[in-house]
Amino acid sequence: MLGKKPTLKEGTYVFSTIQNGEYKDFVVAAVTGMEGRQIGINGIRVNMVGLKNKVEQGKTGQRSVEILTNPTPDNIILGLVYRIEHDNYTAILDLDRDRCDIIPPKVYTTIDGWVRESLSELLNKVLSLPPGEEQDEAKRILRHRRDTLLDKNLRRTVYSVCRSLKILT
Repeated sequence: MLGKKPTLKEGTYVFSTIQNGEYKDFVVAAVTGMEGRQIGINGIRVNMVGLKNKVEQGKTGQRSVEILTNPTPDNIILGLVYRIEHDNYTAILDLDRDRCDIIPPKVYTTIDGWVRESLSELLNKVLSLPPGEEQDEAKRILRHRRDTLLDKNLRRTVYSVCRSLKILT
């Protein structure tokens, strides 16, 4: 079992991208079926609108543009710090044409949990408010949400992001 490369089959988690204007949205999903070189997926599609706004305002660097033009499971966490829009997503991917990267279940649950728990909204609120009572309340809410997360990997990721942004002590 050790060293065995994961294979694409029903129940496998995948990461894909979809062109959305100048930039790309990303999808994390579970494979629901396979037929030849086509696979059915069911998951969530995420549009990193907050990061797009920051890029358009000229408030970010080249790394942010890279995240928007070529999102990967490794770099999207930086795009999830700002406001996002998400929808449930079901589609059929053509493996000859569409991107389809297998991701570990822990990565899937971390990304899915981040989106479904609205952590981007909470982080963005803390970052956008001026120092003061409102920002302190937003930090308190974020800290409480972080501390009550059931998934330990998600809780660890939120802690790491908050620590690197220096928004929670």
